[in-house]
Amino acid sequence: MQGIKKQEPEELTKTAFPVFISLPLPVSLLASPCPRFPPVMAAVTAVTSPAGGGGSASTASLGLREAPRSVGAETDGVVKRKQIHFQDQPQEFKGRLTKTGRRSLSRSISQSSGDSYTSESSDEEGSPRDRSQTNSSGGKDFCVKSIKHAEFGRREIEIAEQEMPALMALRKRAQGEKPLAGAKIVGCTHITAQTAVLMETLSALGAQCRWAACNIYSTQNEVAAAVAESGFSVFAWKGESEDDFWWCIEQCVHHDGWLPNMILDDGGDLTHWMYRKHPELFKLIKGIVEESVTGVHRLYQLSKAGKLCVPAMNVNDSVTKQKFDNLYSCRESILDGLKRTTDIMFGGKQVVVCGYGEVGKGSCAALKGLGAIVYVTEIDPICALQACMEGFRVVKLGEVIRHVDIIVTCTGNKNVVTREHLDRVKNSAIICNMGHSNTEIDVASLRTPDLTWERVRSQVDHVIWPDGKRIILLAEGRLLNLSCSSVPSFVLSITATTQALALIELYNAPEGRYKQDVYLLPKKMDEYVASLHLPSFDGHLTELSDEQAKYLGINKNGPFKPNYYRY
Repeated sequence: MQGIKKQEPEELTKTAFPVFISLPLPVSLLASPCPRFPPVMAAVTAVTSPAGGGGSASTASLGLREAPRSVGAETDGVVKRKQIHFQDQPQEFKGRLTKTGRRSLSRSISQSSGDSYTSESSDEEGSPRDRSQTNSSGGKDFCVKSIKHAEFGRREIEIAEQEMPALMALRKRAQGEKPLAGAKIVGCTHITAQTAVLMETLSALGAQCRWAACNIYSTQNEVAAAVAESGFSVFAWKGESEDDFWWCIEQCVHHDGWLPNMILDDGGDLTHWMYRKHPELFKLIKGIVEESVTGVHRLYQLSKAGKLCVPAMNVNDSVTKQKFDNLYSCRESILDGLKRTTDIMFGGKQVVVCGYGEVGKGSCAALKGLGAIVYVTEIDPICALQACMEGFRVVKLGEVIRHVDIIVTCTGNKNVVTREHLDRVKNSAIICNMGHSNTEIDVASLRTPDLTWERVRSQVDHVIWPDGKRIILLAEGRLLNLSCSSVPSFVLSITATTQALALIELYNAPEGRYKQDVYLLPKKMDEYVASLHLPSFDGHLTELSDEQAKYLGINKNGPFKPNYYRY
C-alpha cells in the first residue's frame, strides 16, 4: 500500500444439527422416556394383522393401554390401527394444542434446563432511544436494546474469555501498573462478547471507555446489555437505522465533562465524525488505532492531504491481524454465515470471489474445501498469480456472472458488484459481502420501484425482478460473518491484544516519538502478541544462541524479521 511508513521507533514503551422403524421398539426406550422432555405428547402407532391377537398382548406386557376406538374405525379385511398411549398421558392433550397451549408446553420444557436468551418481548419493540433504562447501580448513561438481558450477555462474555488467552494474560500482567490510567477511549467497533472482553481489559488497565457499534447489524444485544450493566457507557443495538448509527456515535463523543483523548476505530466512521463535527475535540486526541482496510485508507487520505493532526497506528496491516483475523478467521466464518442464512450445500456450486487478498484467500480455501467450483477476480497481478497457483481460475466478473450460484465480495472497494451485474445473474443467486464496507455491492441501485424486496428471515432478503427472477441478498450487503454468524474468539483475541498494545504505546509514547502520520504496528509488538497465544497450543519456541543471533545479524530476543518480510 502506498504511503505506508515502514518505520518503527527505536524505543518501545515498557509493557509488554421421523425416523420410521419396522423393528419393535426396545422396552427400555418406551418405559424410560427422556426425563428432560416429559412424555405428555408421546404416542406410538402399532400396526397389527386382521386376526388381531398380538397387539393387545404386547401392549399389555409393556404396561400400556389402548386408546378407545372411534366408531367405524375397523372393518373386515382392513388393517386395524390401534393408537397406544402411555398410562400417565393426561387426557387434556387428546386434542390439538392451541397456540397458547403450545407456548405453555414449550415454556415448561425449557424450564427444565434453565432460562435462555430468546427473541425480544413486546415491551422491547421500537427504538431504545424512546425508552429510559437504568442498570442495577442506578446508571443511565447508555442506550441498549434491553438491560434485562445483561445476565445472558455476561454468560457469553465468560465463554469468550476462555478463548482469549492473550488478552486475559495482558490484563493480569499489566493491571497493576495501570498503563492506561487517565486514558479516555472512545471506541467504534463491532459490539460482541469478544469486544466486551477487550473493553473490560482496557478498563482494568486504567482507561475510561465510551463505545458505539461500527455496524448496524453486528451488535449482540445481550452483550451490550451486560457491559452497560457493568457501568460502561455503550450506545448500540442490533438493527439500528442510519440516523441511530450516527446518534450513537455522537453520544460517545460529545458528553458533559467527557474529553476523549484516544480513538479505537473500525472503519473510520468515528474518526471522520470527530474530524468533521468536533474539530476542537479531535485536536485533543493523542492517538488513533484503526483496524480495517477502509479505515486505514481514510487515514492515509487525511495524511496525504495534510489534515491528519494526530498520530495513528495502522493495525490492519500488522502480520497478526492480516494472517489471523483476515485469513484464518474468514476461512471459518464465511461457511458459518452462508450456512446459517441459506442452508446451502456447497458441493458443486459455482462461486466467484471478488478479491484475493487475505480475506479472499481464506474464503476461497474454505469454499474449495467443501467442493465448490471457485473463480477469482483480481486487479493485482501478484494476487491473481497466487490464485492461479492455488488452482483457481482468474476471470472478469462479467465472464461468469450469468452462471455462478454465489457471489462474494472482499475487496474493500466500492461498486464491485453493480446493478448491471445483478440484472444478469441467474435466478436465486446468493449475493454477499465479506469486506468491511457496505459499498462493495451497489445495494442502493436495487431500491427502485421496479424491484420488490421480500424479507425471508433475519439478514436474508429476496430482491425480485419484474419477470420473477430473484436474488438472495445477505445482510443488505454488509459484513456477512459478523452480521449473520460470528467470528472465532481466539482470532479476536489476537486482534484485540494488538489493539490494546497499540493504545498503550500511543498513549505512553514520549513527545516527538510519533508525528502526525500513520504508522505500522512495531514488529516487536506483533511478535509479542503471537507469543502470548502459543501456550494455548503447548507451543515452545526455539531460542537462538548468541553465535546464531550474531550470524543472522539480529537480536536473539527479536524482532526476528525485517519490516519488508512477507510471511
